[in-house]
Amino acid sequence: MKRLFLGAIALTLTVSVFSCRDTKKAEDEAKDAVEAVKDATGEAVDATKEAAGEAVDATKEAAGEAVDAAKDAAGEVVDAAKDAAGEAVDAAKETATDAVDAAKDAVKEGAEKATDAAKDALKKQ
Repeated sequence: MKRLFLGAIALTLTVSVFSCRDTKKAEDEAKDAVEAVKDATGEAVDATKEAAGEAVDATKEAAGEAVDAAKDAAGEVVDAAKDAAGEAVDAAKETATDAVDAAKDAVKEGAEKATDAAKDALKKQ
């Protein structure tokens, strides 16, 4: 009977040792899994930060390009307005010159008619 109890105790001790080893092994695997999750989370956070930084940079660049395009467009509008104003001034000068020339011609013609009429009137006397 003594051998039976010793055998049972030895068997229980052996099962206990293997059970502890399995528990320790599972604990180590759980720790490794936690570390892997931490690493993956850190990498995801870093990737997200990097992507956000790139998005901000791209937005800044796009905004800068939009401002440059707006400045260029405004410059073109100003240039077009200057050109149109210059053309309007030139057209006004030409019209004024034509009007002055027409007035001169009318005055000359009127003066000639008046002179001719005066000459005719003097001849009739």
